[in-house]
Amino acid sequence: MAKIDIEVLKKEKDGLDVLPDLLRYAELGYDAIAPEDMALFRWYGIYEQQPKEGHFMMRVRIPGGSLTVEQLRAVAYVSKQYGRSIADITTRQNFQFHWLTIQDFPAILQLFSSAGLSTTGACGDIMRNVCGCPVAGIDPDEVLDARPVIEKITSYFLGNKEYSDLPRKYKLSISGCTIHCNQPEINDLSLQAVRRGEETGFHVRVGGGLSTQPHLAQKLDMFIRPEQALDVCRAVTEIFRDEGYRKRRNHSRLKFLVADWGAEKFQEEVIKRLGWTPEPALPIPDPQGHVQQDHLGVHEQKQAGLYWIGVSIITGRVTAEQLSAAADIAERYCQGNIRTTNQQNFLFPNIAAEDLPAAKQAILDAGFRWDVSEFHKGAVSCTGNEFCNLAITETKARLREIITHLEQKMLWEEPVRIHLNGCPNSCGQHHIGDIGLQGCLARLNNGEQVEAYDVCLGGRLGEDAKFVRAISRKVPADKVKYALENLLCAFQNTRQTEETFGQWVDRHTDHELGEHIGLHLLAKDDPNWTPPPPRTHAPAGVE
Repeated sequence: MAKIDIEVLKKEKDGLDVLPDLLRYAELGYDAIAPEDMALFRWYGIYEQQPKEGHFMMRVRIPGGSLTVEQLRAVAYVSKQYGRSIADITTRQNFQFHWLTIQDFPAILQLFSSAGLSTTGACGDIMRNVCGCPVAGIDPDEVLDARPVIEKITSYFLGNKEYSDLPRKYKLSISGCTIHCNQPEINDLSLQAVRRGEETGFHVRVGGGLSTQPHLAQKLDMFIRPEQALDVCRAVTEIFRDEGYRKRRNHSRLKFLVADWGAEKFQEEVIKRLGWTPEPALPIPDPQGHVQQDHLGVHEQKQAGLYWIGVSIITGRVTAEQLSAAADIAERYCQGNIRTTNQQNFLFPNIAAEDLPAAKQAILDAGFRWDVSEFHKGAVSCTGNEFCNLAITETKARLREIITHLEQKMLWEEPVRIHLNGCPNSCGQHHIGDIGLQGCLARLNNGEQVEAYDVCLGGRLGEDAKFVRAISRKVPADKVKYALENLLCAFQNTRQTEETFGQWVDRHTDHELGEHIGLHLLAKDDPNWTPPPPRTHAPAGVE
């Protein structure tokens, strides 16, 4: 079958126009689907899952990560009725389903629509889900509640054919969070709230993104008010639509245009399209990148007498039963609201102080935990080759295995983010992990080909943002947990006082870090190899 030229296809048929065909194929069956239409299904959040034998993945957008009870119950129903009772929370606060068939989509789309949810633009060359802070409106420290801005931006761009043929995917984040949990550095466009005296507004960044060629977003010299946000988003999106590269798919993200133009030229073009000049940005530094950028645990809200509980869901996978239980909890204790985070977790808001004991017990009974290890808190993974056509390695079970091993073998109290990705495309965001694991294949000396991971270190966002350094290549997947145990024990034994893991990585050479990982101890090609004995060293200088 000839390869589809997506740019030619989009000129012939807008991606948003494929919906009638999608519904028609639901009656005709899988074998009737034209390859061109299959490619455009993405505009409604739908991809074929591997091995491409009739099952599909679908994403539903959750703007800002905020859902009502009715919406979460719709998610639970789709998971149970059509998705073999599983769903995944993604790194863009969406829900992702698997095992769907073409016949399922009319009922699913109708159910989501009736609940006020949409899959439009969840995939495809279009604006994706607008991410935000999961504690917007309830965090005592937030600069502003960005939810009204997210709603306005989402409403304007959702299904708007003026912006449905962009060169590639296009990701936004809008937040008032002081710890930048919404990751403004790695979005195509981000609005991050800042305070100027009694006034609040946003700084603007453009051109961030990961995949195989990661870029940090560049700051524009702009301070904009909330009521100006839509105009700025529209101007940036139009620049991407009109000036973005379209010749090569792997060179079509906004980050490449921004890198070539530079922030100054890009800002000049934004101002030209706005027709007015924003005020200059404020001299405000980014937060330290060494903190855990999420809102897990039990916290007091800005509303007196109310609390939120952020729970850690390793790999983001939940069952239909858990989703239904979460909806019941949200209805009974959370004023009908629940939040998803971009680190694949749940957050239960608006819990009254007198309900905290009962709410905690209900959350535990549903299989959710907030009192977990730092390893568990910082774990993120992509879909992996269980369902993804691009993935080389299995991810979710592997990450759970790694985290369980480290929890059993080590005493550890430092924030550490382990991001595991099944291929170079970085849906699991391995470029920004303290420890980033990139899936690959390795061939052992006996000729056997096995799943493996490149071990990369030192990624972070924030004031000292940087991407990981690849340290040890092609570590067999079943030995990664031992490699990380070696590395983390070396950190505990050699760290300086108050030194974070990232700072420790920074002051070591690649060779030194490779020695700490101890590949020579792993004897990866030795069939008689056994793991090192358990070690539970306390940090240096601590008794």
